Amino acid sequence: MSRSRLLAAASALVWMGACGTAGAQEAPAVEEIVVTAQKQQQQAIDVPIALTAYGSQRLEALGVQDFADLSLFTPGFEVQDQSPNNPGFVMRGITSDSTDPAAEARVSVFQDGVSISKAQGAYVELFDLERVEVAKGPQSTLFGRGALIGGVNIIQAKASPAQASGHVRVEGGDYGYRLGEAVLNMPVSDTAAVRLSGRVRQRDGYVDNALGGDAFQSVDTSAVRGSVHFEPSERMKVDLIANYQRDEPTGTSFKSGGFSPTNPATGQVLADRTPWSAAALAAPAGFQGNRDLGLERELVSYTGLVSLELTDALTLNTVSAYRRYDSEETYDPDGLSLPILTGLNDARGNQWSHEIRLNYDNGGRVRGFVGGGFFTANDDQRLPLQFDERIGLAVLTGQLNGGAAGTGLPATTPAPAALFGNTAFTGALLRGLVASLSGNRIVLTPVQAAAIAANLRSNHVEEATSSSELDSFDVFADVTADVTDKLEVSAGIRFTRDEKTTGFGSRVVGGRSVLGGAIGAAQLAGSGTAQGLAQAQAILGALQLPIVQQIPEAQLPLFGLTFQPTTGNGQVFTQDLTDDSVTWRLVARYAATEDVNLYASYARGRRPQVLAASNPASPGTAPRFATVEAETVDSYEVGAKAALLDRRLRLDASAYYYDYDNFQTVEQRGTLFVTTNAGKAKAYGFETQADLAVTGSLDLLATYAYSHARFEGGAYDGNRFRLSPDHSLSVAASWRLPLLNGELDIRPSYTWQSKVFFEDNNDRAVFQQPPNVFVADNVQDEFQKAYGLLNLRVSWTSEQAPITLEAFATNLTDEAYIIDAGNTGDSLGLPTFIAGAPRMVGAGITYRFR
Repeated sequence: MSRSRLLAAASALVWMGACGTAGAQEAPAVEEIVVTAQKQQQQAIDVPIALTAYGSQRLEALGVQDFADLSLFTPGFEVQDQSPNNPGFVMRGITSDSTDPAAEARVSVFQDGVSISKAQGAYVELFDLERVEVAKGPQSTLFGRGALIGGVNIIQAKASPAQASGHVRVEGGDYGYRLGEAVLNMPVSDTAAVRLSGRVRQRDGYVDNALGGDAFQSVDTSAVRGSVHFEPSERMKVDLIANYQRDEPTGTSFKSGGFSPTNPATGQVLADRTPWSAAALAAPAGFQGNRDLGLERELVSYTGLVSLELTDALTLNTVSAYRRYDSEETYDPDGLSLPILTGLNDARGNQWSHEIRLNYDNGGRVRGFVGGGFFTANDDQRLPLQFDERIGLAVLTGQLNGGAAGTGLPATTPAPAALFGNTAFTGALLRGLVASLSGNRIVLTPVQAAAIAANLRSNHVEEATSSSELDSFDVFADVTADVTDKLEVSAGIRFTRDEKTTGFGSRVVGGRSVLGGAIGAAQLAGSGTAQGLAQAQAILGALQLPIVQQIPEAQLPLFGLTFQPTTGNGQVFTQDLTDDSVTWRLVARYAATEDVNLYASYARGRRPQVLAASNPASPGTAPRFATVEAETVDSYEVGAKAALLDRRLRLDASAYYYDYDNFQTVEQRGTLFVTTNAGKAKAYGFETQADLAVTGSLDLLATYAYSHARFEGGAYDGNRFRLSPDHSLSVAASWRLPLLNGELDIRPSYTWQSKVFFEDNNDRAVFQQPPNVFVADNVQDEFQKAYGLLNLRVSWTSEQAPITLEAFATNLTDEAYIIDAGNTGDSLGLPTFIAGAPRMVGAGITYRFR
């Protein structure tokens, strides 16, 4: 079915539902969600910010299992789910996905008010939840750390003394899908209870492994949670929560779009070059202790929530938490079967946080809260990269197909691995490379070139380590006053001090890069000075020696290929940074009627200063540290919320304008990603959401978001923000019918988004040239055009037993799309593409008890 026909069908469904409301007086009101986005319990309609909130029943009905599912039905919110280790959260055009330990989140993720925003630890399994709240716009005053442009708060279901309850769910489907989930709530007394829950979710990969073995893009997650609730007195409530999660999916399907997947030994083409067909990826033998491609990640967290009513008007709330993540992901970023480049992202971190807040509400015209807290985090990352310099040389010289050796292979077919061990071939490539980079000031003889080629390393390793130590404290206050019976005004302010220590070190492992030395020598000669020419000749002479790896560093630098080693081949350097910030908000809400609220707001959001570290300019020197100015945004927003037709129709709409200064973006420098200042940017847009109970048996949900997010001035002038569609929409329905002593519930949904780029540089050729990259890329193909996904869930619930049977299908039309492009391989002229999930089907059964 074409996109236009699907859109027409969706529009017709909404129109028919709207037309049918006149004769549907029996329809119940839409469920009212009580939220705590403003640190107090309120109905969502009364919260004067752009907020999307879903309770547990709606999350289940929509089939939400992870953040990517959630984003499909949240206007202005996108999630890139290429790996649990590196999710991308996008709010109103702003992306938060950096794995750099020193980077700060723009879109914060919270779990019961605790920031879990570090990329490697943010992606948690969504199960046994009370609700999810997605607040858009600068929320630093309310949420704190990193909520520059929005926050996602996951509220987990707590233990309840009310009654024993729970459920067991089992699901299965194609691609080896299987899910097991169980929840048990057990009252211990009238004031205490224990809750246990867990989920195991597994699915085979959907991109076949052309070299044999497990397919890529799989799911393998286990998560368990235990919580205790007790009430020491009538005025005090305590919740203790412990979470554990483990992820072990297969590797990410980084697939080259320019070269066919081949058998590395024979050169036989194994599949086509589209992202959705089989990928030929592997980690070379011996890499980091013979690691296979894939992720091993572990999350542990402990949270304590205390609420104490000091008086009828004053309530003291505390949130204390400890979290730890340990993540190791091995990946093949060149997208080919040849071992050109293999990487490992080895990251770990821990954090402590505590917040204390005093809420005041005596039922009068003034209410609010004051509080403070601290947040301390230690994060470390190790990035070893292994290169085959012989094949890397062929990539740099455009000879990956071995055409100069007379292979007769198409330009898109890599030659067999054995060819690159031929020193006559690689020596000829070296001669051409050195002559080109030196401006023909150095022309190696075939013998000299072959001698250097014989020393090229098949397993050259470079390793960068980075760390961040953060101690942060803040104080905040927020007050709301009823100016009249219809008009209320809120004002909030937060002061934060960050004390950071950033560390960086880099080294070469097992020896210097011969290819890096040859490139450096040729560039020295190309400088045009007599001294540069003499130094280049001396370096090239040393690189010809069989003992080149035994030459002391004092006589021949320890050259790197994509980045240079720090002093002493790996010394870690540190620098400190203290950053003070003030953020605020001013909001007015006008109750036009009991069922219609209008609001307007002005807010200042701020992303803290970043102490960005990058590799040395030359071997054996100190790294480069640069303070990237704090990113600020002034936000202007107006909105309306309404409950109409006897509260059977809920409407939310908002329009916003954002003015950014010192917009922080990430530049790729070789194989490292460094935070830089991109100057000014602006974004404006409109969002709306409608929830309609058409009849007692038919519900409709529709969302739409328009986002115009662009850079202004500087090199990126006019570029779109990455991962930011201009248009996105979703429609969903729930149609319930009596059937066989039970209820049949048919729930179709359709989501659509317009074109997106995957990098802020929009893959423009001007940014894809040396020295930013090693190999020029003149083709603009790293984007995803507009596409839509149609899903369907059908369930039957028995009236005689607490059992629900369900069948479901995602991407019903088998739409082909990608979720990422470019990636690390882009710097080598080998951009890679990651396929989105194809059509998947399954079925399940749920047993509930209470």
